[in-house]
Amino acid sequence: GINAEYGKQWYQRRVRAAQLTTLGKRSCLWLQDLLIDLKQLKATADNLSFRGVKGTTGTQASFLELFNGDHDKVEQLDKLVTEKAGFTSKFTITGQTYTRKIDSIVINAVAGIGSTIHKFCTDLRLLASLKELEEPFAQKQIGSSAMPYKRNPMRSERCCSLARHLVSLTSSPMHTHANQWFERTLDDSANRRVVLAEAFLTADILLNTAQNIMQGMVVYPKVIEKHILEEIPFMATENLLMSMVKAGADRQECHEKLRVLSVEAGKQVKEFGKSNDMLERIRDDEYFGSIHNKLGDIVNPSNFIGRAPQQVEKFLKEEVFPEIEPYKSSFDKEVPRLNV
Repeated sequence: GINAEYGKQWYQRRVRAAQLTTLGKRSCLWLQDLLIDLKQLKATADNLSFRGVKGTTGTQASFLELFNGDHDKVEQLDKLVTEKAGFTSKFTITGQTYTRKIDSIVINAVAGIGSTIHKFCTDLRLLASLKELEEPFAQKQIGSSAMPYKRNPMRSERCCSLARHLVSLTSSPMHTHANQWFERTLDDSANRRVVLAEAFLTADILLNTAQNIMQGMVVYPKVIEKHILEEIPFMATENLLMSMVKAGADRQECHEKLRVLSVEAGKQVKEFGKSNDMLERIRDDEYFGSIHNKLGDIVNPSNFIGRAPQQVEKFLKEEVFPEIEPYKSSFDKEVPRLNV
């Protein structure tokens, strides 16, 4: 699970180094999307209406005949059947079927799970390529049939594959709705039997696989630290500049010196494959003597994460925990077991 400490412990950079964030904050961004999906699914389910007792083409003519023209009895029957079916609302008017617009709304809500999990698993695959994170890896799991050393993120790859399929299903019910002739044509039946079932089954396996990944995810703090230390000198140039100005330096002159040192340090990294020696260059330059004893504090990673830990705590406390409270009884179930 994600907790406040998780939001503070490990820092991460983006694909292109900018400002730092925390792994807890990144995880909460994944969680936020899932939370949106949960709310969307709940709203969709709460707003579903029942077709009710409407007869062959929706006019209720046969029921009006059955009750000898008594409209009140037809309305009462419609209400009773709706309640018996577990619905709180019903359509006032329908055709031969309820509008197939409903299928489209439902599938879109379910497919949101697909885009969310695809995003999460794509991020994880990128982080795995940096060796900062890994999905769970079974003791005898084979990462590649050709290369014994490889540990492909097979669960995440599977999720991305299935998620694309789930997202692609959203267009089909729209076409079905658009191509209804008047009351209905029978060409919707076979399509709906496939699409509706596939959407829910695919969402189910995606959620199970994502849960397996999240509950077994492995973090490598030392690798993250190594990557941060490689980039932090460049990220800190603005802080270095402000510290120098506070110490009495001319801003433009200092900016130029930092620019030149950054270019030289970047050349060492990109052209010669060496470590980032930006801080060593600053320590060796007497121009920066007034902040030499402050360099450690200036480049401390905790100075570059803003309010990420506080945001994590607030988000979990005010948005996540209240939303998942009704489902806590199911949290003790076993982690889904997968064969990969």
